[in-house]
Amino acid sequence: MRTACLALLLLLAGCQPPAGPVGNAALLESLRGQWVVINYWAKWCKPCIEEIPELNALDREHDDITVLGVNYDGATGEDLATQLRELRVAFPTLEQDPAELLGQPRPSVLPTTFIINPEGALVQALIGPQTLESLLAAIRDGQQ
Repeated sequence: MRTACLALLLLLAGCQPPAGPVGNAALLESLRGQWVVINYWAKWCKPCIEEIPELNALDREHDDITVLGVNYDGATGEDLATQLRELRVAFPTLEQDPAELLGQPRPSVLPTTFIINPEGALVQALIGPQTLESLLAAIRDGQQ
């Protein structure tokens, strides 16, 4: 069921999504075939803010990996856009929390990062701040 839900999420084929808020279902389907890193963050979470440059680098430097953000507080519109600018978030941010679609409970600790393999399966849930190296290691571990 979880894989079917994720498959439903993942529907367009194509390009790297733009930074800023985007819809869940079609976007995730479009990313099938590559690694997806979904990171929950909030503007009040210091470890979240500290890891944003690492997530930006992962998204920018690895064509086969896409980073997506989730604003934990559910900010939308101009409030979300302001936060994205202030925190220099360069990766796309989902409009809605994808936890249910991934068959996961909403994270209770920030930052939380989900690693999804190219087949659309969740292979890791990482709690706490990550580095570029720890994210790449989690992806390598998910390949085994």
